[in-house]
Amino acid sequence: MKGGDYLQGKPIRPGPITAQTTLTQLVDERFLAYNAARLREACWLLTRKMLEPEVTVGLSITGALTPAGLGMSAFIPLIENGFVDWIVSTGANLYHDAHFALGLEMRAGSPHLDDRELRQKGVVRIYDILFDYQVLLSTDAFFRQVLRAGEFQKEMSTAEFHYLIGRYLGERERALGAGRVSLLSAAHAAGVPVYTSSPGDSSIGMNAARLALDGSRLRLDVARDVNETAALVLHAKRQGKSAVWILGGGSPKNFLLQTEPQIQEVLGLDEKGHDYFIQFTDARVDTGGLSGATPSEAVSWGKIDPDQLPDSVVCYADSTIALPILTAYALSQRPPRKPKRLYERRGRLLKNIEKEFKEKFGKIKLR
Repeated sequence: MKGGDYLQGKPIRPGPITAQTTLTQLVDERFLAYNAARLREACWLLTRKMLEPEVTVGLSITGALTPAGLGMSAFIPLIENGFVDWIVSTGANLYHDAHFALGLEMRAGSPHLDDRELRQKGVVRIYDILFDYQVLLSTDAFFRQVLRAGEFQKEMSTAEFHYLIGRYLGERERALGAGRVSLLSAAHAAGVPVYTSSPGDSSIGMNAARLALDGSRLRLDVARDVNETAALVLHAKRQGKSAVWILGGGSPKNFLLQTEPQIQEVLGLDEKGHDYFIQFTDARVDTGGLSGATPSEAVSWGKIDPDQLPDSVVCYADSTIALPILTAYALSQRPPRKPKRLYERRGRLLKNIEKEFKEKFGKIKLR
């Protein structure tokens, strides 16, 4: 037959969508081309390979996803079912996540409003999400009260910082009878470490900065974050495989992926890159920005194992559309995984990477 191997794909001849069509059938049998097909490939990669017991899954979160309710609808189920092992998020997502545990409301609205009038009436807008300005002030007050506690008066990684905050948010959930509504609360309960690549770039960091003017001894150790996340990935690769799942791009994407250059380029340890890669993005690749960079480009940096490049999917779709579909698909196809509880293990894993580094290079003298 003319065309050879190029024409071996399944013929495009889907059945009609009916009232009985399930989400799984929709993805498997009707998502046949363009970004629908890439979303189908992401569903298959996640459920058929990434969620195997020996794989450690890292998730990066950008964009205003928690204000849209995706913390409750998607992130918490993923965490509670053991489908996410560690997270890098913007601070903004974690700040807005706290609103729900504090009993503060975010409401559906419209993007077609007069923002001058909204400002006069004390209403804040995130595209088509509206909330009272008091929500910000109340959340700021919560963080300033919590961060004055003695346990915060030291230097710590952002993983420890968010773990402690998650405990307080869990206490507020229980006091209000709200159920589990906070990503950070769920991560605390499941032992999932949550990092922020730019801790000063959010209202949480802004409130921590205000407390510094009052004499707070809280300091966030970004160097420890870099080494801890590299240690998580090196352990994943020494024991099994590492997968990255990227929502959007930005700094969290880079922080998730730079773990491999930290291991290979900076520490000089033998490694080849992450094994599995899923990204949902709307960023163009031709601008040269990291947000749109492909997994193929990441191979040149050592971020992705070149032998595993076929196990990479980039879907150009809004995360608010793709994430719920992928979450529902995964929950329908896979039983819960045993949580790896990496938060409790991160200190030992950090010692492991330090030990491997020193065994290879000996004690390094700084001049």
